[in-house]
Amino acid sequence: MTAAVPGRRRSPAVVTVLLALLLGGCGVGTDAVAASGTFTFVAPGGQTRILYDPPQSRGSVHGLSGESLLGPARTVGLEDFPGQVVVLNVWGSWCGPCREEAPGLQQVYETTRATGVTVLGIDVRDDRDAAADFMRDRALTFPSIFDNPGRSLVALRSFPRNTVPSTIVLDREHRVAAVFLTAVRVGELLPVVARIAAEQPAAAAGVGS
Repeated sequence: MTAAVPGRRRSPAVVTVLLALLLGGCGVGTDAVAASGTFTFVAPGGQTRILYDPPQSRGSVHGLSGESLLGPARTVGLEDFPGQVVVLNVWGSWCGPCREEAPGLQQVYETTRATGVTVLGIDVRDDRDAAADFMRDRALTFPSIFDNPGRSLVALRSFPRNTVPSTIVLDREHRVAAVFLTAVRVGELLPVVARIAAEQPAAAAGVGS
């Protein structure tokens, strides 16, 4: 649940939103931001869906990249998607729930790509050929990092590497806005992604203020 933040007072409107999210079964994280503004995962106390609001409470992710599943001579990472919402999905071809959620992730990718959203898979504990077959058989066209040992997840500080599947939604500043610690359906992921994609960037929000 949300840890109290000394010295911070929320407006009644913000409190109402937070209460609605809590009653809806989602955790609202505010204690995952280190003093440096870098994301550090904090155990959610049994919650499997966590929203980090307001945006200024979010921690940034830096340096997440790895070998592309498309070929060992290529790398792919967050730096390839500046200013985009990035839906990170941790998966493996050996994972039953991953098979169920993969078509939905492709749907989210196709539905939101024109609005500046991408999906970036992180394939862990897997065989490259099996992973490539998994993507080909399901017509998945979004990029994926091939990361057998899960080293790229170090960028998500303290995030549990054994939680597969899991989905992390980064806003346009590559701050963690939502975490799903279980398989996620289109009906719950798409509204979250659309809301985050519609947020006004901090730089733009400050113009004229």
